[in-house]
Amino acid sequence: QREKTATMAGQGLQNLPEHLKPEMMRSLETMQMRDSLKMYNTLVEVCFADCVKAFRSKDLDTKEETCVVNCANKYIKLTQRVGYRFAEQQAAQGGATSGS
Repeated sequence: QREKTATMAGQGLQNLPEHLKPEMMRSLETMQMRDSLKMYNTLVEVCFADCVKAFRSKDLDTKEETCVVNCANKYIKLTQRVGYRFAEQQAAQGGATSGS
């Protein structure tokens, strides 16, 4: 998803004056980092709440560990799918706008 975002950002940067491009790239990188951290924190919170029911030991038991792995995989696949759909919608809107 980062590659698609970087590609879309690169296409948008073509229209910017050269002196503004480095600042815009730094802003985009900061936004991407913030979004990645937000996604990671949400994943941890959701999967922990769903999978860890007791604090019997410092380690997860087999059932909890399996639950966390499955939860994380589903969450990652979901966010990728949403990202792809968003990119498709953006491309469709871009095509519709340029075709007018």
